[in-house]
Amino acid sequence: MPGATGRRPGMLVDAEIDEIPAAEPTQVGGPRALAYLGLCLVLIGLNLRTVFSSFSAVLPEITSDAGLPGWTVVVLTTVPVTLLGVFAPLAPVLGRRFGAERVLLGAMAVLTAGLLLRPVEVPGGGHLPTLLAGTAACGAAIALCNVLLPGLVKRDFPHRLGLMGGLYTTAICASAALGAGFTYPVFIATGQWTSALWFWALPAAVVLLLFLPVAVRQRNGQHKAVHDGVNVWRSAIAWQVTIFMVLQAMMSFSVFAWLAPILRERGVDGGTAGLIVSASIVLQMLGSLFAPALAARFRDQRIINTVVALMTGGGFALSIFGPQELIWVWTGLLGLGQGSLTAVALTMIMLRTRDGQAAAHLSGMMQGVGYGLGSTGTLLVGQLHQSTGSFTAAGVLFLVVGSLAAFFGYRAGRNRFI
Repeated sequence: MPGATGRRPGMLVDAEIDEIPAAEPTQVGGPRALAYLGLCLVLIGLNLRTVFSSFSAVLPEITSDAGLPGWTVVVLTTVPVTLLGVFAPLAPVLGRRFGAERVLLGAMAVLTAGLLLRPVEVPGGGHLPTLLAGTAACGAAIALCNVLLPGLVKRDFPHRLGLMGGLYTTAICASAALGAGFTYPVFIATGQWTSALWFWALPAAVVLLLFLPVAVRQRNGQHKAVHDGVNVWRSAIAWQVTIFMVLQAMMSFSVFAWLAPILRERGVDGGTAGLIVSASIVLQMLGSLFAPALAARFRDQRIINTVVALMTGGGFALSIFGPQELIWVWTGLLGLGQGSLTAVALTMIMLRTRDGQAAAHLSGMMQGVGYGLGSTGTLLVGQLHQSTGSFTAAGVLFLVVGSLAAFFGYRAGRNRFI
């Protein structure tokens, strides 16, 4: 809303950069070049979750072969999610300094390097140092992409936000599905878990090369600070939406990290576990495609927020202690609920704000707090499993988390605005 803020007509607020109008649109030569840019952005999204699901797909083999102590498994499943929150505030600063495209290119380079580093064995030190360093690098790189990529979609495709937003969200879900579904078959084919993890550096490197000419061609735009606007940190609505985001992130990343090990512990073989997780994530893709449009049709979103939160928490719990002969049903319920929950939580940014500047502030708050605290889900699951020797306590935990998400989703879904 340019007139409301005194900015020049045509300047757009990047929904992921707090207090800063977006740079000029990416320099492209025409419709084909813009389509190429869109393809690159979707392909980047297709690499943002394989680091989580690929590791969990062969976790028993890694633990056995590398001789990892219990605490390292908890750290390796928690660190990348924690870094999503830690590095999120750094993304706008780097974007303003170097340009969003160049930062994205650098992030993809770091992601590729981290994926290559993870399986390396250090002489005399084993695999643990590189697993830790590579996983940390991947988490930092993904954090930058998480923040900057949606802003580029909004900035460069203002008339195709529905299409590009849907493609981007679906690509992220597909990324998790690919990591869960193909890592174990690569392990079977090669006989090495290291090869199964190295495999995911290949698509990241390809996208890095494809995006290189776009980033090199882009000039660093001018930015002007904007000082007027709401203080979301003092808004009850903003906190309700943010806590809703935190609780969905706790469940979402716990599924990426632990669903495959949960299935393996229940006696499901590695290949079938990968297929089950992939099928669950495919249903996430369906939920992420249709839930935002459904939510926007209602005057408020209290019902849909409550239902998808309970579906996610209940599906997760039933995947742990429900009858095993119905495991496909439980994981399917989990997938459909989780995809819908993640999508409607992000949609709250637009539905609970009056203008682009308020959305920018709320999105920045949700990114840092949501991902930072959301990482505690994977940590709690790991600690509960280590202390009790089973995932049953984690199932009870996520019944509680799902119920809390339903409560705060109901509050966040009221027809109120920031």
